Amino acid sequence: MEVVTGAMGSLLPKLGKLLLEEYKLHKGVKEKTKDLRKELESMNLALVKIDEVPRDQLDRQDKLWADDVRDLSYKIEDVVDKFLMHVDRIQPDDTTNGFKGLMKRTAELFKKGKDRNRIGHAMKGIQEELQKVAARRDRNKVDGMAPNTREAVVIDPRLRALYTEATELVGIYGKRDQDLMSLLSLEGGDASNKRLKKVSIVGFGGLGKTTLARAVYNKIKGVFDCRAFVPVGRNPNIKKVFRDILIDLGNSNSDLALLDERQLINKLHEFLENKRYLVIIDDIWDEKLWEYINLAFSDRNNLGSRLITTTRIVSVSNSCCSSANDSIYQMKPLSTDDSRRLFHKRIFPDKSACPNEFEQVSNDILKKCGGVPLAIITIASALASGQQVKPKREWDILLQSLGSGLTEDNSLEEMRRILSFSYYNLPYDLKTCLLYLCIYPEDHEINRDKLIWKWVAEGFVLHGNQGTSLFLLGLNYFNELINRSMIQPIYDPLGQVYACRVHDMVLDLICNLSHEAKFVNVFDGTGNIMSSQSNVRRLSLQNKMEDHQAKPLTNIMSMSRVRSITIFPPAVSIMPALSRFEVLRVLDMSDCNLGESSSLQPNLKGVG
Repeated sequence: MEVVTGAMGSLLPKLGKLLLEEYKLHKGVKEKTKDLRKELESMNLALVKIDEVPRDQLDRQDKLWADDVRDLSYKIEDVVDKFLMHVDRIQPDDTTNGFKGLMKRTAELFKKGKDRNRIGHAMKGIQEELQKVAARRDRNKVDGMAPNTREAVVIDPRLRALYTEATELVGIYGKRDQDLMSLLSLEGGDASNKRLKKVSIVGFGGLGKTTLARAVYNKIKGVFDCRAFVPVGRNPNIKKVFRDILIDLGNSNSDLALLDERQLINKLHEFLENKRYLVIIDDIWDEKLWEYINLAFSDRNNLGSRLITTTRIVSVSNSCCSSANDSIYQMKPLSTDDSRRLFHKRIFPDKSACPNEFEQVSNDILKKCGGVPLAIITIASALASGQQVKPKREWDILLQSLGSGLTEDNSLEEMRRILSFSYYNLPYDLKTCLLYLCIYPEDHEINRDKLIWKWVAEGFVLHGNQGTSLFLLGLNYFNELINRSMIQPIYDPLGQVYACRVHDMVLDLICNLSHEAKFVNVFDGTGNIMSSQSNVRRLSLQNKMEDHQAKPLTNIMSMSRVRSITIFPPAVSIMPALSRFEVLRVLDMSDCNLGESSSLQPNLKGVG
């Protein structure tokens, strides 16, 4: 909800708390606080209504007004939080005895009096800022909003079959058994089949390269002595890539973290000697990175090993397959029949054909999806409503919103347009929960329960009916995002969802939306910070370049307004001291080493 309404969701209850008798606000301050609360409630409803319109279709004046109100809501919450923290810090029932206790209580009462004066001056300044914002735009008039009652959401049981179907469409029918398998040349005894063979799967984002590679991996892995499937992504850490390969292959020695690149390459050479191996390196973006990875795989043992790569960049694919024994597999979009089959299976609950009234609009939508499985599944999920089919008028509206669809070059902007329809079709509270996932690195496995508790701690999960816990409401949000195909479920051996992953095309979309909304600052060690450096509210420290000598973050951005910080292990060295964070609400270091020898220890003073 915070992307839509700024800090309103948590601010309005705090203003109500501020009006309680225990805080003994001066009469004038109390009246100003009541007026402020009413004004913000009205603005909150207007922000929700504005968010129903895609950002690129918004009137520029409305967009600027919404941004101003959101920024102001954060400032007000900072003022209120600091006041509540100072006043609540010393409990009124302090029973300290003697002269020292009397002096302490006297000093505390004096300090509380000063705090009440400060908030009075702050409220006056806030009202002046509100008047300036209102002057830039006519007072907002909003119709009453219907209450949003939610029932428990379960994961659509057809979804697992749907993802299996997508795998079959890009893998089994023709592509896997006929084309790719023949390129791998697993059978036959001639000398070329005994040498290391590299195959690169190339195609634009969303075509199903990873799905195809995974399907092939699962089918053939049993004939190899060892195997590894390692995602790389856009800004990889080369040492982590080598470590992940070794761990997947079966070498999980604890000393791997201490080795440099050269030592890790030597370790791979030693481990793979006299073994027939299958290694898949997924989603490579850079030729130089591939050249580095390739050093780890020699063609000396002639045991018929196979190395498969996936990439969306043709020049990278050519680099991966530089010898005569290597092959490139060009990924193609789904055929018209396969596209229709995948689309209809998601929308229509039974196995009957598409009703006649939807036939033409269905074909028109599929043309815009261009045979891209990701686009087809995402759009189909937006049109599926439980066991019911959405009315045809909603199909027509969706068709118009897709613009020109995927063009011949299948540009990133067009894919964003298609995916953004599903984003804007989300309820406003789910939008915030989805955008929050941009705090995680590419291809990261996100634990379900941990994510839900973080949503709760951030204040994204709204109170529901009495008797429904916040965690269960958060579980509804999680399941609904899966049902809408905005996140991909990860199943345990018993078929239960325990985690999720964000497709890189969806991650690209939410990172861009987050950047526009100034929702999250991501520091990944590339030298780029994915948002503005002022008014930082949420910080994700990833710093995947472990050897990157980053400047202290406090030299780059202010920490005084940071509400939430998530730290991944490679970034522990750049974490600022917690004393820098004045209004911190969420601190996640769950994957970091917090032992006595940790470099984090000096910065964790005050944490129990």
